[in-house]
Amino acid sequence: MQIAFGVLGGLGLFLYGMNLMGTGLQKAAGEKLKKLIEVLTSNRLMGVIIGTIVTMVIQSSSATTVMVIGFVNAGLMTLNQAIGVIMGANIGTTMTAQLIAFKLSDYAPVVVAIGVAIWLFSSRKKNKEIAEILIGFGILFIGMDFMSSHLKPLGEYQGFRDLIISLENPVLGILVGFGLTTLLQSSSASIGLLLALASQGLITTDLALPILFGDNIGTTTTALISSIGANKTAKRAALMHFLFNIVGTIIFMVLLRKPVEALVINFTPNNIQRQIANSHTLFNLINVVIQFPFAGLLVLAAKKLIRGEEQEDVQGLKYLDTRIIETPSIAVGQASKEVLRMGKIVRDNLRTAVEAFYQKDEKLVRKVFEEEKRINEIERDITKYLIQLSNAPLTDLQHATVTTLFHAINDIERVGDHADNIAELCQDRIDNKLWFTDTALDELHIMFDKVEDVFSKSLLAFKTADPKIAEEVITLEAEIDIMEKQYRDTHIERLNTQSCEPSSGIIFLDLISNLERISDHSLNIAMYILDALK
Repeated sequence: MQIAFGVLGGLGLFLYGMNLMGTGLQKAAGEKLKKLIEVLTSNRLMGVIIGTIVTMVIQSSSATTVMVIGFVNAGLMTLNQAIGVIMGANIGTTMTAQLIAFKLSDYAPVVVAIGVAIWLFSSRKKNKEIAEILIGFGILFIGMDFMSSHLKPLGEYQGFRDLIISLENPVLGILVGFGLTTLLQSSSASIGLLLALASQGLITTDLALPILFGDNIGTTTTALISSIGANKTAKRAALMHFLFNIVGTIIFMVLLRKPVEALVINFTPNNIQRQIANSHTLFNLINVVIQFPFAGLLVLAAKKLIRGEEQEDVQGLKYLDTRIIETPSIAVGQASKEVLRMGKIVRDNLRTAVEAFYQKDEKLVRKVFEEEKRINEIERDITKYLIQLSNAPLTDLQHATVTTLFHAINDIERVGDHADNIAELCQDRIDNKLWFTDTALDELHIMFDKVEDVFSKSLLAFKTADPKIAEEVITLEAEIDIMEKQYRDTHIERLNTQSCEPSSGIIFLDLISNLERISDHSLNIAMYILDALK
């Protein structure tokens, strides 16, 4: 029991240290990580490189693959792009094992002490991110050392020796590795445990390799579980990861196991931990080299196994997926895209409402009402996503961006409400067969165009973070305020001279009031951008 508690405690420290280090690396990488994903093209080799780098940063191939499924589910990545990133993730995850095999446990307490000192005595955010990396790095090795020391007595137990002998059956070794990684939901953790056993002379390289191959299959279960509830394309991405690792394991078990084992033993004859770490790296590297030219066949196989055409959900969110929150720097960028998309939907609905007013078209009015329901649903879904994202480990800048997004969606939704109000006024005009003077219609036309322009410019300022465009919005909003007051006065004069009927006059005044409020919300959006740029 004491051994079990010691191993579990060491494993807990290992996982916590790895997670803390990965979080610190993500924060330090920040926008650079986001830009890496954004440069992703249909070039599959670039996908492999990006998958490798991202996984090295976030310290988890499972997290990278889950993030890829999120991108595929959101329609931001094709299967041809995804397979490259998945291959790269398998290479990137081997860096953790390489790091562990350096046996830096003696230096771990010093590294933690340095990290804590930086955390306590430095107020700079960048220094605190570096401190997180150092503390996580140190705790990871302390956990490894803790596991190793508590595993040592196992060699005295006959039951454990019998278990090791049973692992001479490679199929059983694969199943043990698969089960362990599935249970821990981390191939790095299961390989860390394997390295801890090796450090105490409790396992040989020959026995370790099948377990290692099983670990690589087990790591795909996280993505497979994550794909439940996703669209067919995302399910295919998870299946591709599984097929890739299964095929690789078969190739190695049948053809390459003995050559790789001989190579790593000759390279580091007296260091079993390095042999296991190097075997892990060679397995994934050679697997990518062999299967890379046939990546298209993996895509085809996934499509054959998961049949059917994807039904695009045009009503829901396009850019957001909770899986992407695993990498906050990217999730923040995706949230910004979704808010901008919502703004464009609102702008189109405003245009439809204006057209309905001029055409006196009830079909267009109903279209505005239906679209307003969709806008409200999108706004609710984005808000829920932002709440989840705000609880992720964000930098100060990312926290400020999320706050800005909260404010922006509120103003955009209010613009949608005003478009809905305009459609209701249009319905009143149709129902009561109201007429407007040519002067009133001309004034409304000018103000409609001006308001659409100011709202479009506010969205452009939001997209580009260009202070000049934001300043243009401020100028236009001031002009619309003056225009609204002027048109209100001239229309009251028309009512006084009875050149316009009272019912039409009320609708006219309500229309320009709604338009003026749209310009106010456009101003708010521009001001958020200017405040963020200070």
